[in-house]
Amino acid sequence: MPTRPLPCMVANRLPSMVAAAVLFLGTSSCEQKAAAPAPAPAPVHHEPVAVSPVGTDQNVLQKTFALKTSMVFPFEIPAHATRPHLHGLYASFVGNTHGEANGAANINFVVLNDDQYSDFLHGRPSEALFSVEDSHNQAVNFDLPASMDQPVKYYLVFRSSSGESKKTVEANFKVDF
Repeated sequence: MPTRPLPCMVANRLPSMVAAAVLFLGTSSCEQKAAAPAPAPAPVHHEPVAVSPVGTDQNVLQKTFALKTSMVFPFEIPAHATRPHLHGLYASFVGNTHGEANGAANINFVVLNDDQYSDFLHGRPSEALFSVEDSHNQAVNFDLPASMDQPVKYYLVFRSSSGESKKTVEANFKVDF
């Protein structure tokens, strides 16, 4: 016949069984699985450090020229130019420099980006970044868009507003960075 433990033996074993269970549960809860390592961040592509044009300027146009229909003067803003500012002035005359400067000497002036210039070349209507119509003496102050990480090309375009007389234009433009 199976032997049964005496009640006093069960009572004496109970605290040790409880202690063993507590130790087992406490140990297993402390042994948490190590968290999976976080995935490494994707490498970031950095633009090579380039000389910043900030604090410099660039002569864009300093010229006197004859204008029959139109004249285009391209210029480029270097990469990383955050606040390029175009400024200057032009004056147009009928005939020679410092000749008659009245309504007959009026010309149109526009500043175009690459896309706008392409439209201009192909005779498609387009907006300009900056424009002045029918003026023979004009000061220009215009903030160009930032160039970010690539150089950007722009175009100064002078157009005769009337083709009836030869005009002479004296223009001086700079870009500050």
